[in-house]
Amino acid sequence: MKKKVVPVIIIIALILIIGLIYGAQIAIEKFSYSKTQADLAEYYGISSDQDVAIIYNDSVLEDKAVKKDGVYYLDYQLLKSIERNKFYYGEADQTLFFTTPNVTYTTKIGETAWAATNGESGDAGYVISYVDGEKLYIALSYIKAFTDIDYQVFASPDRIRLYAGSYFQTLAKVKKKTGVRVLGGIKSDVVSYVDGGMAVVTNQMDEWSEIITWDAHKGYVENKYLDFMGEGEVTKAAIEAENPEGMAVEPIETAAGSLPAPSDLNDFTTQRLDGKVNMGFHPIGGTAGNASIDGIIAPTKSLNVLAPTWFTISDNEGTVISYATRDYVSTAHAAGMQVWGVVDNFNSGNNIDTKAVLSHEASRANVISQLIANAQEYELDGINADFEEISESYGADYMQFMRELSVACRQNGLIFSIDDYVPMEFNDHYDLTEQGEIADYVVIMGYDEHYGGSDEAGSVASIGYVQEGIEKALTMVPAEKLVNAIPFYTRVWTTSGGEVSSKALHMDGATNVINQKGIEMNWDEETCQYYGEVTDSDGSLIQIWNEEARSIEVKLSVMQSAGIAGVAEWALGFESADVWDVIAAYMAQ
Repeated sequence: MKKKVVPVIIIIALILIIGLIYGAQIAIEKFSYSKTQADLAEYYGISSDQDVAIIYNDSVLEDKAVKKDGVYYLDYQLLKSIERNKFYYGEADQTLFFTTPNVTYTTKIGETAWAATNGESGDAGYVISYVDGEKLYIALSYIKAFTDIDYQVFASPDRIRLYAGSYFQTLAKVKKKTGVRVLGGIKSDVVSYVDGGMAVVTNQMDEWSEIITWDAHKGYVENKYLDFMGEGEVTKAAIEAENPEGMAVEPIETAAGSLPAPSDLNDFTTQRLDGKVNMGFHPIGGTAGNASIDGIIAPTKSLNVLAPTWFTISDNEGTVISYATRDYVSTAHAAGMQVWGVVDNFNSGNNIDTKAVLSHEASRANVISQLIANAQEYELDGINADFEEISESYGADYMQFMRELSVACRQNGLIFSIDDYVPMEFNDHYDLTEQGEIADYVVIMGYDEHYGGSDEAGSVASIGYVQEGIEKALTMVPAEKLVNAIPFYTRVWTTSGGEVSSKALHMDGATNVINQKGIEMNWDEETCQYYGEVTDSDGSLIQIWNEEARSIEVKLSVMQSAGIAGVAEWALGFESADVWDVIAAYMAQ
């Protein structure tokens, strides 16, 4: 009996041992860390030898940089989405431009050389930019010369960590060597191993956190390996300072030829008047129109700037027609007023192609040189740019022209102002944010809420429209640079047979219509204008939202509350004399 028990005990012991071993294996498998290496090409979306992953702020971007002949390039459109900058791709000239407050730098697409309008030039030793299909690529080191963008480059796989200035995020130090994983969990594949250094925490959870390591890998690490430091400023210098091994990988192009070293990237010296601007637009219509200056300024009060419509582009080569006269300027100066000559793209009577003018370096330069020559000859105080109906398709060309014109004005001591529609989504390409940097004044035309082509009758400039326009503009333009233009005209609307039409009238002309038609006018609190309507003898409905001294006074009150730089008027000669009293009161505040 005893002999039979022993084998049974042995068998049971073996079963227990096997069970323990199996259980231990299961436990080890369950609680051990996976060492499986993630496919990093797949993880970072790298599909070719030229692809370079981009880690920007807290994200791995879908877009890729390109490594070509050892040089790293960014897509021009991606660059624009990362940071506001003044790079301009002149497709017509196959040239890349960058304009600082005083200098424009150029480089031909596909070439290694660069040049500047101040006489500087150099050779980068590598192709600065190139076009592949429909995309323009710019070397990162060239971008770095002109922007706040900085970067680090790492290999295996090729990846770039971009810094566009700085931002704030939770920081942590890695306490000891640990795996960075694709997902939170010890069984997740390993992206890399990190041993010390600063990490940016992009998503902190109970046990795991998503981080970006000092060497630009993104993934998950257990919290027990992180020493959380709270929110801090993320900069390249801060990350490098905590690099435990030294940043050994640097882009090859930094050791190549010369690059621009602009010293005035943000030095937008601004010229402004002492006190508020009161600028009256003066439609000249030709040289003979200058003779009207005495009668035009006689009824005005507190007017300190005259803006005569003197200059207009007449052909696609950028030829400028000028109606300027010395007598006009002398009269204005004697009256204590500055003269800012207006240049436009629509008053020549010729059907010019504005895009053709603005998209070529030569035609832009032609316009600017003529404007400056006229300004010097006639001793002007400033230039006012009034370019209208600019299509989004050449908005970038328009802005480059404004940059270059601003440089010329700055270098010649001229006040530079730009006229704009009230900001709306459809005219974002006018880029009031950049205008607020490069111009001395930005003038929003606070009228044409309803205009000649409108399919419904309404106010030219209701108080809500004016206030909203100013508020939107102030999100892009500093208050000390923003001028709101008010209308010295009214539209009389006629609705007949379901068709709506209107006629723009000067203030006195609108008063005549009101009196002739016997229209009873009542103050409308919604628009802050006198409104009236009448059925005409032919059954047509006549409507008018009138602009006069009281409606102008309310607009000026809104402008005063907003603290903007001043007022402009379209146009001198259209007004009734009593509006100058309310404008003078505004100017005195």
